[in-house]
Amino acid sequence: MKRIHLDFDKRAYDICIAQDFALLADEVKKLNASKILIITDSNVSKLYLKEVYDILKGVCTTVASAQFAAGEMSKNLATIQRLYEACVQNGLDRKSVIVALGGGVVGDMAGFVAASFMRGIRFVQIPTTLLAQTDSSVGGKVGVDFAGYKNIIGAFKQPALVYINAQTLKSLPPREFAAGMGEVIKYGIIRDAAFLDYLKANAQRIGSFATDEIETVLEKCCRIKADVVEQDETEGGLRAILNFGHTVGHAIESAKDFSLLHGECVGLGMICALSIAQERGWVSQADVEKVRELLAIYDIKTQVDGLSVDTVADFMMKDKKVENGVLKFVLAEPMGNAKIVTDVTKQELSDAIKAVLV
Repeated sequence: MKRIHLDFDKRAYDICIAQDFALLADEVKKLNASKILIITDSNVSKLYLKEVYDILKGVCTTVASAQFAAGEMSKNLATIQRLYEACVQNGLDRKSVIVALGGGVVGDMAGFVAASFMRGIRFVQIPTTLLAQTDSSVGGKVGVDFAGYKNIIGAFKQPALVYINAQTLKSLPPREFAAGMGEVIKYGIIRDAAFLDYLKANAQRIGSFATDEIETVLEKCCRIKADVVEQDETEGGLRAILNFGHTVGHAIESAKDFSLLHGECVGLGMICALSIAQERGWVSQADVEKVRELLAIYDIKTQVDGLSVDTVADFMMKDKKVENGVLKFVLAEPMGNAKIVTDVTKQELSDAIKAVLV
Protein backbone atom coordinates (compact mmCIF):
# COMPACT_ATOMS: atom_id res chain seq x y z
CA MET A 1 0.00 0.00 0.00
CA LYS A 2 1.24 3.48 -0.87
CA ARG A 3 0.74 6.27 1.64
CA ILE A 4 0.73 10.04 1.10
CA HIS A 5 0.68 12.25 4.18
CA LEU A 6 -0.98 15.67 4.21
CA ASP A 7 0.21 17.90 7.01
CA PHE A 8 -2.46 20.17 8.46
CA ASP A 9 -1.15 20.05 12.02
CA LYS A 10 -3.92 18.52 14.18
CA ARG A 11 -6.00 17.83 11.05
CA ALA A 12 -3.25 15.91 9.23
CA TYR A 13 -4.34 12.77 7.41
CA ASP A 14 -3.15 10.05 5.05
CA ILE A 15 -4.15 9.05 1.56
CA CYS A 16 -3.83 5.27 1.33
CA ILE A 17 -3.62 3.74 -2.16
CA ALA A 18 -4.30 -0.01 -2.10
CA GLN A 19 -5.57 -2.78 -4.36
CA ASP A 20 -8.27 -4.02 -1.97
CA PHE A 21 -10.01 -3.22 1.32
CA ALA A 22 -7.74 -5.49 3.36
CA LEU A 23 -6.17 -2.69 5.41
CA LEU A 24 -9.27 -0.49 5.71
CA ALA A 25 -10.12 -1.73 9.20
CA ASP A 26 -6.62 -0.99 10.50
CA GLU A 27 -6.76 2.56 9.15
CA VAL A 28 -10.26 3.38 10.43
CA LYS A 29 -9.51 1.83 13.81
CA LYS A 30 -7.00 4.62 14.43
CA LEU A 31 -9.91 7.10 14.53
CA ASN A 32 -11.52 5.44 17.56
CA ALA A 33 -15.02 6.26 16.31
CA SER A 34 -17.97 6.03 18.69
CA LYS A 35 -20.36 5.34 15.78
CA ILE A 36 -20.02 5.15 11.99
CA LEU A 37 -22.51 6.20 9.33
CA ILE A 38 -21.73 5.09 5.78
CA ILE A 39 -23.19 7.43 3.16
CA THR A 40 -23.37 6.05 -0.38
CA ASP A 41 -25.57 6.08 -3.48
CA SER A 42 -27.89 3.59 -5.12
CA ASN A 43 -25.24 2.36 -7.57
CA VAL A 44 -22.30 1.93 -5.23
CA SER A 45 -24.40 0.36 -2.48
CA LYS A 46 -25.03 -2.67 -4.69
CA LEU A 47 -21.31 -3.14 -5.31
CA TYR A 48 -19.42 -2.35 -2.12
CA LEU A 49 -21.72 -1.43 0.78
CA LYS A 50 -21.95 -4.93 2.32
CA GLU A 51 -18.19 -5.49 2.11
CA VAL A 52 -17.34 -2.13 3.65
CA TYR A 53 -20.11 -2.44 6.25
CA ASP A 54 -18.84 -5.85 7.38
CA ILE A 55 -15.27 -4.54 7.62
CA LEU A 56 -16.26 -1.50 9.66
CA LYS A 57 -18.50 -3.58 11.90
CA GLY A 58 -15.32 -5.19 13.11
CA VAL A 59 -13.95 -1.77 14.04
CA CYS A 60 -16.98 -0.14 15.65
CA THR A 61 -19.97 -1.80 17.29
CA THR A 62 -22.45 0.75 15.89
CA VAL A 63 -22.39 1.02 12.09
CA ALA A 64 -25.30 2.28 9.99
CA SER A 65 -25.78 3.35 6.39
CA ALA A 66 -27.76 5.88 4.39
CA GLN A 67 -28.07 6.15 0.64
CA PHE A 68 -29.59 8.34 -2.03
CA ALA A 69 -30.34 8.04 -5.74
CA ALA A 70 -27.14 8.08 -7.77
CA GLY A 71 -26.36 11.12 -9.91
CA GLU A 72 -25.75 14.85 -9.84
CA MET A 73 -29.48 15.54 -9.66
CA SER A 74 -29.44 14.30 -6.04
CA LYS A 75 -26.74 16.78 -5.09
CA ASN A 76 -29.05 19.29 -3.42
CA LEU A 77 -30.20 20.54 -0.04
CA ALA A 78 -33.21 18.22 0.03
CA THR A 79 -30.89 15.21 -0.01
CA ILE A 80 -28.66 16.86 2.58
CA GLN A 81 -31.67 17.21 4.88
CA ARG A 82 -32.41 13.49 4.59
CA LEU A 83 -28.80 12.73 5.45
CA TYR A 84 -29.01 14.99 8.51
CA GLU A 85 -32.08 13.00 9.54
CA ALA A 86 -30.07 9.78 9.20
CA CYS A 87 -27.39 11.27 11.45
CA VAL A 88 -29.99 12.09 14.10
CA GLN A 89 -31.84 8.81 13.82
CA ASN A 90 -28.61 6.85 14.27
CA GLY A 91 -27.52 8.92 17.25
CA LEU A 92 -24.27 10.29 15.84
CA ASP A 93 -22.25 12.36 18.29
CA ARG A 94 -19.12 14.52 18.17
CA LYS A 95 -16.87 11.43 18.21
CA SER A 96 -18.73 9.69 15.38
CA VAL A 97 -17.35 9.28 11.86
CA ILE A 98 -19.15 9.63 8.54
CA VAL A 99 -17.79 7.43 5.74
CA ALA A 100 -18.26 8.59 2.16
CA LEU A 101 -18.38 5.50 -0.05
CA GLY A 102 -18.69 6.42 -3.71
CA GLY A 103 -17.76 8.99 -6.32
CA GLY A 104 -17.48 12.75 -6.25
CA VAL A 105 -21.16 13.43 -5.57
CA VAL A 106 -21.14 11.13 -2.54
CA GLY A 107 -17.87 12.56 -1.25
CA ASP A 108 -18.97 16.18 -1.64
CA MET A 109 -22.31 15.61 0.07
CA ALA A 110 -21.09 13.36 2.88
CA GLY A 111 -18.30 15.82 3.52
CA PHE A 112 -20.72 18.73 3.66
CA VAL A 113 -22.88 16.86 6.16
CA ALA A 114 -19.77 16.11 8.25
CA ALA A 115 -18.68 19.76 8.07
CA SER A 116 -21.99 21.07 9.32
CA PHE A 117 -23.60 18.40 11.54
CA MET A 118 -22.95 19.31 15.19
CA ARG A 119 -20.66 22.06 13.80
CA GLY A 120 -18.37 19.43 12.40
CA ILE A 121 -17.57 15.76 12.91
CA ARG A 122 -14.91 13.61 11.26
CA PHE A 123 -15.35 11.86 7.94
CA VAL A 124 -13.51 9.33 5.81
CA GLN A 125 -13.35 9.28 2.02
CA ILE A 126 -13.52 5.90 0.28
CA PRO A 127 -13.65 7.06 -3.35
CA THR A 128 -14.73 4.51 -5.96
CA THR A 129 -14.43 6.50 -9.20
CA LEU A 130 -11.34 7.73 -11.02
CA LEU A 131 -12.43 11.35 -10.68
CA ALA A 132 -12.91 10.99 -6.94
CA GLN A 133 -9.71 8.99 -6.41
CA THR A 134 -7.53 11.51 -8.25
CA ASP A 135 -9.25 14.75 -7.35
CA SER A 136 -12.43 15.35 -5.37
CA SER A 137 -11.64 13.10 -2.38
CA VAL A 138 -8.41 14.99 -1.67
CA GLY A 139 -8.15 18.51 -0.31
CA GLY A 140 -11.31 19.10 1.67
CA LYS A 141 -13.66 20.93 -0.69
CA VAL A 142 -17.22 19.76 0.02
CA GLY A 143 -20.61 21.07 -1.00
CA VAL A 144 -23.84 20.86 -2.98
CA ASP A 145 -25.43 22.39 -6.05
CA PHE A 146 -28.12 25.05 -5.67
CA ALA A 147 -30.52 26.75 -8.11
CA GLY A 148 -28.77 25.08 -11.03
CA TYR A 149 -25.27 26.23 -10.04
CA LYS A 150 -22.48 23.76 -9.39
CA ASN A 151 -21.09 23.50 -5.82
CA ILE A 152 -22.20 27.02 -4.94
CA ILE A 153 -22.98 26.03 -1.33
CA GLY A 154 -20.14 24.35 0.52
CA ALA A 155 -17.29 24.37 2.98
CA PHE A 156 -13.66 23.40 3.47
CA LYS A 157 -13.55 20.19 5.49
CA GLN A 158 -10.48 17.96 5.45
CA PRO A 159 -11.19 14.23 5.76
CA ALA A 160 -9.62 12.20 8.55
CA LEU A 161 -8.56 9.56 6.02
CA VAL A 162 -8.72 8.83 2.30
CA TYR A 163 -8.67 5.11 1.52
CA ILE A 164 -8.42 4.25 -2.19
CA ASN A 165 -9.08 0.73 -3.42
CA ALA A 166 -7.92 0.97 -7.04
CA GLN A 167 -9.76 -2.24 -7.94
CA THR A 168 -13.09 -0.42 -7.66
CA LEU A 169 -12.23 1.31 -10.94
CA LYS A 170 -12.97 -1.95 -12.75
CA SER A 171 -16.67 -1.57 -11.91
CA LEU A 172 -16.92 1.84 -13.60
CA PRO A 173 -18.85 2.26 -16.84
CA PRO A 174 -16.42 3.26 -19.64
CA ARG A 175 -17.88 6.77 -19.81
CA GLU A 176 -17.26 7.34 -16.09
CA PHE A 177 -13.66 6.22 -16.38
CA ALA A 178 -13.13 8.45 -19.42
CA ALA A 179 -14.59 11.43 -17.56
CA GLY A 180 -12.16 10.83 -14.72
CA MET A 181 -9.29 11.05 -17.17
CA GLY A 182 -10.31 14.66 -17.80
CA GLU A 183 -9.17 15.58 -14.30
CA VAL A 184 -6.07 13.38 -14.64
CA ILE A 185 -4.95 15.18 -17.81
CA LYS A 186 -5.49 18.50 -16.03
CA TYR A 187 -2.68 17.76 -13.60
CA GLY A 188 -0.17 17.35 -16.40
CA ILE A 189 -1.14 20.67 -17.97
CA ILE A 190 -0.87 22.69 -14.76
CA ARG A 191 2.02 20.97 -12.97
CA ASP A 192 3.92 18.29 -14.92
CA ALA A 193 4.01 18.35 -18.72
CA ALA A 194 5.97 15.08 -18.83
CA PHE A 195 2.99 13.36 -17.23
CA LEU A 196 1.03 14.01 -20.44
CA ASP A 197 3.61 11.98 -22.37
CA TYR A 198 3.27 9.17 -19.82
CA LEU A 199 -0.52 9.17 -20.23
CA LYS A 200 -0.19 8.92 -24.00
CA ALA A 201 2.52 6.22 -23.98
CA ASN A 202 0.64 4.07 -21.46
CA ALA A 203 -2.93 4.69 -22.57
CA GLN A 204 -3.64 1.05 -23.39
CA ARG A 205 -2.38 -0.27 -20.05
CA ILE A 206 -4.14 2.50 -18.12
CA GLY A 207 -7.35 1.76 -19.97
CA SER A 208 -7.05 -1.93 -19.12
CA PHE A 209 -6.47 -1.15 -15.41
CA ALA A 210 -2.90 -2.48 -15.28
CA THR A 211 -1.90 -2.30 -11.61
CA ASP A 212 1.41 -0.46 -11.93
CA GLU A 213 0.15 2.14 -14.37
CA ILE A 214 -3.08 2.82 -12.48
CA GLU A 215 -1.16 3.21 -9.21
CA THR A 216 1.24 5.60 -10.93
CA VAL A 217 -1.67 7.72 -12.16
CA LEU A 218 -3.37 7.77 -8.77
CA GLU A 219 -0.18 8.56 -6.86
CA LYS A 220 0.92 11.29 -9.30
CA CYS A 221 -2.43 13.09 -9.17
CA CYS A 222 -2.81 12.77 -5.40
CA ARG A 223 0.74 14.02 -4.77
CA ILE A 224 0.27 17.03 -7.03
CA LYS A 225 -3.00 17.96 -5.39
CA ALA A 226 -1.65 17.31 -1.89
CA ASP A 227 1.33 19.57 -2.56
CA VAL A 228 -0.89 22.41 -3.77
CA VAL A 229 -3.47 22.05 -0.99
CA GLU A 230 -0.83 21.94 1.75
CA GLN A 231 0.44 25.31 0.52
CA ASP A 232 -3.02 26.87 0.18
CA GLU A 233 -5.77 24.99 1.99
CA THR A 234 -8.64 27.46 1.52
CA GLU A 235 -7.86 28.74 -1.97
CA GLY A 236 -6.36 32.07 -1.06
CA GLY A 237 -4.08 31.92 -4.08
CA LEU A 238 -2.17 28.93 -5.44
CA ARG A 239 -4.95 26.38 -4.97
CA ALA A 240 -7.00 28.13 -7.64
CA ILE A 241 -4.75 26.54 -10.30
CA LEU A 242 -6.63 23.28 -9.60
CA ASN A 243 -9.62 24.98 -11.23
CA PHE A 244 -7.96 24.78 -14.64
CA GLY A 245 -10.71 23.88 -17.10
CA HIS A 246 -13.40 24.41 -14.48
CA THR A 247 -14.27 28.04 -15.22
CA VAL A 248 -15.95 27.21 -18.52
CA GLY A 249 -16.44 23.57 -17.53
CA HIS A 250 -18.76 24.31 -14.61
CA ALA A 251 -20.76 26.71 -16.79
CA ILE A 252 -21.24 24.07 -19.49
CA GLU A 253 -22.16 21.48 -16.86
CA SER A 254 -24.86 23.77 -15.45
CA ALA A 255 -26.06 24.96 -18.85
CA LYS A 256 -26.51 21.35 -19.98
CA ASP A 257 -28.54 20.68 -16.82
CA PHE A 258 -25.90 18.21 -15.60
CA SER A 259 -26.52 15.81 -18.49
CA LEU A 260 -22.75 15.77 -19.08
CA LEU A 261 -20.33 14.32 -16.54
CA HIS A 262 -18.05 16.66 -14.61
CA GLY A 263 -14.85 15.34 -16.16
CA GLU A 264 -16.30 15.68 -19.64
CA CYS A 265 -17.03 19.33 -18.97
CA VAL A 266 -13.55 19.88 -17.52
CA GLY A 267 -12.15 18.52 -20.80
CA LEU A 268 -14.16 21.09 -22.75
CA GLY A 269 -13.11 23.82 -20.34
CA MET A 270 -9.44 22.91 -20.74
CA ILE A 271 -9.69 23.34 -24.51
CA CYS A 272 -11.22 26.79 -23.94
CA ALA A 273 -8.45 27.80 -21.53
CA LEU A 274 -5.74 26.50 -23.85
CA SER A 275 -7.29 28.42 -26.75
CA ILE A 276 -6.91 31.66 -24.81
CA ALA A 277 -3.35 30.78 -23.81
CA GLN A 278 -2.48 29.98 -27.43
CA GLU A 279 -3.83 33.33 -28.64
CA ARG A 280 -1.66 35.02 -26.01
CA GLY A 281 1.39 33.09 -27.18
CA TRP A 282 1.78 31.23 -23.90
CA VAL A 283 1.33 27.76 -25.41
CA SER A 284 1.77 26.56 -28.96
CA GLN A 285 -0.72 25.15 -31.41
CA ALA A 286 1.17 21.87 -31.07
CA ASP A 287 0.51 21.95 -27.31
CA VAL A 288 -3.20 22.42 -27.87
CA GLU A 289 -3.34 19.66 -30.45
CA LYS A 290 -1.42 17.37 -28.09
CA VAL A 291 -4.12 17.80 -25.45
CA ARG A 292 -6.90 17.36 -28.01
CA GLU A 293 -5.27 14.12 -29.14
CA LEU A 294 -4.91 12.90 -25.55
CA LEU A 295 -8.54 13.68 -24.77
CA ALA A 296 -9.56 11.76 -27.90
CA ILE A 297 -7.40 8.77 -26.91
CA TYR A 298 -9.35 8.57 -23.65
CA ASP A 299 -12.72 9.10 -25.39
CA ILE A 300 -13.36 12.59 -24.02
CA LYS A 301 -15.26 14.83 -26.42
CA THR A 302 -13.81 18.21 -27.31
CA GLN A 303 -17.05 19.74 -28.63
CA VAL A 304 -20.56 20.18 -27.26
CA ASP A 305 -23.86 20.96 -28.97
CA GLY A 306 -27.06 22.74 -27.97
CA LEU A 307 -25.45 25.78 -26.35
CA SER A 308 -24.74 29.38 -27.23
CA VAL A 309 -21.83 31.59 -26.22
CA ASP A 310 -24.18 33.88 -24.28
CA THR A 311 -25.72 31.02 -22.29
CA VAL A 312 -22.33 29.66 -21.22
CA ALA A 313 -21.01 33.14 -20.42
CA ASP A 314 -24.06 33.91 -18.27
CA PHE A 315 -23.53 30.81 -16.13
CA MET A 316 -19.86 31.67 -15.80
CA MET A 317 -20.56 35.11 -14.36
CA LYS A 318 -22.67 33.54 -11.60
CA ASP A 319 -19.95 31.09 -10.62
CA LYS A 320 -18.12 31.35 -7.29
CA LYS A 321 -14.91 32.13 -9.19
CA VAL A 322 -16.29 35.64 -9.82
CA GLU A 323 -15.14 38.20 -7.25
CA ASN A 324 -16.41 41.80 -7.37
CA GLY A 325 -17.64 41.18 -10.89
CA VAL A 326 -14.20 39.99 -12.04
CA LEU A 327 -13.80 36.46 -13.40
CA LYS A 328 -10.70 34.52 -12.33
CA PHE A 329 -9.30 32.32 -15.08
CA VAL A 330 -6.52 29.71 -14.95
CA LEU A 331 -4.30 29.52 -18.02
CA ALA A 332 -1.23 27.47 -18.92
CA GLU A 333 2.02 29.45 -19.24
CA PRO A 334 3.73 27.32 -20.59
CA MET A 335 2.55 23.69 -20.49
CA GLY A 336 3.24 22.20 -17.07
CA ASN A 337 2.71 25.53 -15.34
CA ALA A 338 -0.43 27.48 -14.51
CA LYS A 339 -1.14 31.17 -14.08
CA ILE A 340 -4.20 32.79 -12.50
CA VAL A 341 -5.41 35.83 -14.44
CA THR A 342 -8.27 38.31 -14.13
CA ASP A 343 -7.86 40.10 -17.47
CA VAL A 344 -9.57 37.72 -19.91
CA THR A 345 -11.52 39.95 -22.29
CA LYS A 346 -15.06 39.34 -23.50
CA GLN A 347 -13.69 38.72 -26.98
CA GLU A 348 -11.16 36.17 -25.73
CA LEU A 349 -13.87 34.45 -23.74
CA SER A 350 -16.27 34.42 -26.67
CA ASP A 351 -13.68 33.00 -29.05
CA ALA A 352 -12.67 30.35 -26.51
CA ILE A 353 -16.25 29.16 -25.97
CA LYS A 354 -16.81 29.05 -29.72
CA ALA A 355 -13.83 26.67 -29.93
CA VAL A 356 -15.87 23.91 -28.25
CA LEU A 357 -19.37 24.61 -29.56
CA VAL A 358 -20.79 22.65 -32.49
